[in-house]
Amino acid sequence: MKNVTLKQLRYFEALARDGRFRRAADACAISQPALSMQIKELEQELGGDLFERNAREVKLTAFGQTFALRVRDILRAVDELADLARASRDPFLARLRIGIIPTIAPYLLPAIINDLNRTFDGIELQVRETQTAKLVQELAQGELDLAIVALPVSEPFLTELKLFDEEFVLVRRREDEGKPVPEREALREMRLLLLEEGHCFRDQALSFCKIGSTRAREVMEGSSLSTLVQMVSAGIGITLIPEMAVPLETRSAQVSISRFQTPRPSRTIGMIWRHSTPLVTQLLQISEVVRRSADTVREQYAMRP
Repeated sequence: MKNVTLKQLRYFEALARDGRFRRAADACAISQPALSMQIKELEQELGGDLFERNAREVKLTAFGQTFALRVRDILRAVDELADLARASRDPFLARLRIGIIPTIAPYLLPAIINDLNRTFDGIELQVRETQTAKLVQELAQGELDLAIVALPVSEPFLTELKLFDEEFVLVRRREDEGKPVPEREALREMRLLLLEEGHCFRDQALSFCKIGSTRAREVMEGSSLSTLVQMVSAGIGITLIPEMAVPLETRSAQVSISRFQTPRPSRTIGMIWRHSTPLVTQLLQISEVVRRSADTVREQYAMRP
């Protein structure tokens, strides 16, 4: 084990995550033959195969799976040492790596970026937009400093900080404006348009409508809130969207917006980060800026009852 390098461990982790040499090589910014050689040298040093190889992909062996768990812990600890150095030399952060889910990013991100740049002069912001599961994975691997998501996430290694609550609204055809808002039980009998699987907003909407996993397969899906609203405009069905999405997504769509009766569907938006990060003081400062940004956006675009 004397000749195992940190670089080899990062290459191994990338291949274990991506399952293909080409994608892992691209992620590591090296050539595919160079990655293959490094993995082979690592296996020789360890005295066992880490991967099962075939023409299309690679899979971890039983030894590889056990090894991967330890490698992730090692790499996380190394990244946290780097974070510790960052925190000690720069109490206000020179670089911030933010993750954010797609049902928040288009509506809140511009204000957050502007406010962070104004508050922390010279800060370098790196933003990653993807679904919650991927953000949690990247937080665990030390690739992100924080993520803005819908809570709860309920991962034991993460700290969760509530920012605000947000209601969902009903989107119907323009011709339905002024009609009574259906009870949530009635929504199950309508043609409901929701985001595809993997989006937490989809799960929240299904829960509000009391639609189980079997019926969920009958729901029509879209890849984005914009797609859903345009489908409603075309008369295909109805949908739910977060309140902050209303101004952007409905400005060019022939739709009507209605609030639900109590209890109104809603979600809690918050920030998450690793318990073990040395950047807690800085992240708490960041959270205050994000909260103020969100308050400004929500006040500007708040729907009238």
